[in-house]
Amino acid sequence: MPTVVLMDVSLSMTRPVSQDGSEEFQRKNLAVHGLNMLFEHMASNYRLEFTALMAFSSLWELLVPFTRDYNALQEALSNLEDYDKTCIESALHGVSNMVQQEWGSACPCQVVLVTDGSLGIGKGSLRHSLQTLKQRGEDKKFPLPFPFPTKLYIMSIANAEELQMTDAMDNLEELLRLSGGDGQIFTMEGPLCMKSVQAMFGRLIDHAYSPFHAVLHCGNLSSDVQVFPRPEPVVIDEEVEPMPRTVSTDLEIVGFIEIADISSPPVISRHLVLPIAVNKEVDEVGTGATEELEEEPSASQMAGKSPNFCVLLHGSLKVEGMVALVQLGPEWYGMLYSQADSKKKSNLMMSLFEPGPEPLPWLGKISHLGPISEAAENPYGEDDSKSPFPVQPSVKRSYAQNVTVWIKASGLQTDVQKILRNARKLPDKTQTFYKELNRLRKAALAFGFWELLKGVADLLERECTMLPDSAHPDAAFQLSHAAQQLKLASTGDSQYAAFDHNIVPMHTDFSS
Repeated sequence: MPTVVLMDVSLSMTRPVSQDGSEEFQRKNLAVHGLNMLFEHMASNYRLEFTALMAFSSLWELLVPFTRDYNALQEALSNLEDYDKTCIESALHGVSNMVQQEWGSACPCQVVLVTDGSLGIGKGSLRHSLQTLKQRGEDKKFPLPFPFPTKLYIMSIANAEELQMTDAMDNLEELLRLSGGDGQIFTMEGPLCMKSVQAMFGRLIDHAYSPFHAVLHCGNLSSDVQVFPRPEPVVIDEEVEPMPRTVSTDLEIVGFIEIADISSPPVISRHLVLPIAVNKEVDEVGTGATEELEEEPSASQMAGKSPNFCVLLHGSLKVEGMVALVQLGPEWYGMLYSQADSKKKSNLMMSLFEPGPEPLPWLGKISHLGPISEAAENPYGEDDSKSPFPVQPSVKRSYAQNVTVWIKASGLQTDVQKILRNARKLPDKTQTFYKELNRLRKAALAFGFWELLKGVADLLERECTMLPDSAHPDAAFQLSHAAQQLKLASTGDSQYAAFDHNIVPMHTDFSS
């Protein structure tokens, strides 16, 4: 998940901060100190993260494009210049354009906005931008929400009391709401000093940039791994009381399956799995020269010369063309597999399935799968000529049911005309007439289309009045009866509008 750091370099950031018995600092110096702390943490724990640095005042400037070179990011911070007034809207437009050019609109992104809470003055200020949201044309729309999934973190080089003295906090909260609400506003606690800014950026790191460490188990073998990026909690909408489901730190491999059997399953996220370095030599390989980090470290590089189960697993999956099914939590599964980035380089990846006992219908319930050795006969055949998948359901589903669907008006018109054609041929077409009538009635009740029932009833009454003198007497009785039943159903009364109820032909002296 790439990160964009948006640094406020307006004149208000140069306001001095009084320090007891020490040299005088500007708010900009506090912000730079906090960002250096964040970049150092990411260089050690999130070195696969792409990060960009932008500076803004009334205009914006891309100081460092997306990179893994955290030395370049820190060097750019040390050379910041001061400019004029704050204009957050123009900076957000710059973020939107840059992220879409680099990553498209499907890749989620984190935006860290560092500012002192000053909203700017006059036209272009955040206050003016939010007040004019509803008076804009399509060509001047506010950049939020971004066209890509975003988490916005606002780092305020001010404490909450200072922001609440004006409407700054309210405007920043509205900015967060417009971004989608996935993010947070961080403020400094206590006096403005290096210790306070460290604590504030520490809270950001704990919330958004803490590495996800887990233990990967397979029988008696295990390996400490880092999962990157950190898996997000998943909420299941179908539950009565939705609760976030989180990935366990104990990942248990429950079995292996051929790639052809699992195919390309639907997943909710994909992650890189890296073995955690356990010696000094590995540490130097993993965190050495940052200018060379444009190439991701491979599993073998990360593990060094020490025996490591994660490296063994990665090589085995790659050679055998298989995937490992891994349990992420109660009734929640994923898969581990080898993915090649180039001809010489591949990574161990983990994809998360939707939570549930049967995430992939063609495999059946994951808990029902077992080793081939326990089967009465080889499910793949002696020469691998067959496959046990997809699992056939115990009840054969029929796809030949006559389900009524009206996508276009012409389809509805055809069904109504069919009823009227049969109505004009009563009583010879009595059975067909009532069959088509009940089909239309059920569809209208399913859609809540009460007006259709009343409209068809009116058409049948009209047909009844237009019957020729030579018409069979039973036709008038049947048309009147059908029209009356449709009108009763159109009232929504449960006695007459039951879905399973069918209108039956009226018994008359003329009917056989």
